[in-house]
Amino acid sequence: MKKLIVIKYGELSTKKDNINFFLKTLKNNIDYALKNINHEIKYDHGRMYIDVAESDLETSVDVLKKVFGIHEIVIGYIIDTTDFDEIKANLEILVDEEEFSTFKVETKRVNKDYPLTSPEISKQLGAVILKKKKIVSVDVHEPEIVVNVEIRLTETLMYLKGIPGCGGYPVSTLGKGLLMLSGGIDSPVAGYLAMKRGVKLECLYFESPPHTSEAAKEKVMDLAKVLSKYNNDIKVHIINFTKIQEEILKNIPHEYLITIMRRMMYRISEEISRKVNAKIIVNGESIGQVASQTLTSMNAINRVVKMPVIRPVACLDKLEIIDISKKIGTYEISIRPFEDCCTIFVPKHPVINPSAELCEEYEKLIPYEEYIRETVRNHEVIKLSSIEGKYQDLL
Repeated sequence: MKKLIVIKYGELSTKKDNINFFLKTLKNNIDYALKNINHEIKYDHGRMYIDVAESDLETSVDVLKKVFGIHEIVIGYIIDTTDFDEIKANLEILVDEEEFSTFKVETKRVNKDYPLTSPEISKQLGAVILKKKKIVSVDVHEPEIVVNVEIRLTETLMYLKGIPGCGGYPVSTLGKGLLMLSGGIDSPVAGYLAMKRGVKLECLYFESPPHTSEAAKEKVMDLAKVLSKYNNDIKVHIINFTKIQEEILKNIPHEYLITIMRRMMYRISEEISRKVNAKIIVNGESIGQVASQTLTSMNAINRVVKMPVIRPVACLDKLEIIDISKKIGTYEISIRPFEDCCTIFVPKHPVINPSAELCEEYEKLIPYEEYIRETVRNHEVIKLSSIEGKYQDLL
């Protein structure tokens, strides 16, 4: 028997006329993720089959766990025959080292001229397992393992346990978004959830030197690096927010500092989005978590942009967000004690029900349009590759 990796699509199988686009994108994403591993991919509308050296199986599966669009990963066993005696003999070998108490056999036949029907095959193969394992039993409703047998034209595929994949849609099938990435817990999780829905991400980080440190910037780069494992690669646009933030601090009543600051960030995010052809802005705002995330605050802040703003964690509580951050590997990075520009000038009593009209009056006190043009024009871009593990300055 020869081992290979079998990919199950899950949600992708619901696509109809455009399924080929989704499957081709998934294949391209897997090709990129396995760039450093010699592999071959074949696929149809039901399954994807990845052939790698047996020594690369474990590494390949670890990589595939981070590829969106995959519902389940299984290690399959191919035999170059459809002879039923050979199938039974190899099945004995396959289940010999497996520990289970209940099972069922599911059979599919590509070759409909095969001399046995699928139920007949399942029944006879089940008898082989019962004879081999002796103390096991059949459970067709909730079996501990499912023995899958697919009889093709000239070969047979068998597989047992599956490994959960990320699910969702392949990244880039739904276009591009710009993630407002801070050093906190929420925004990386928001980025992960957006990618799961097929959104290819670029990131935007606001720094405010000397008020924010290089360590804070490095923290965000490390978060982006984790996200790049799901996105294949990722660009981080770094905005120097110092001049704008200092002008806000000097001229705006303190209770409105955060509201005005967020409105400026949204304006800049929309400008960068247009430049990179992003269709949406993504951020980690969660309803009610801080003063700028009350419904009134969100409304007052959101008014400055016309582009859709997607908030994947808006209706999750903090513990739910933390659970996801631990799952994807960003939590330990996010809790490093380095402040970003969203936290360095937080007023003692920020307004929780700001007036959008009052915001407009306050903003007349600073020449923000000039500052925004300057900072967008001079911003830095860094590209992170999930394969190379390096940073690359682009601008």
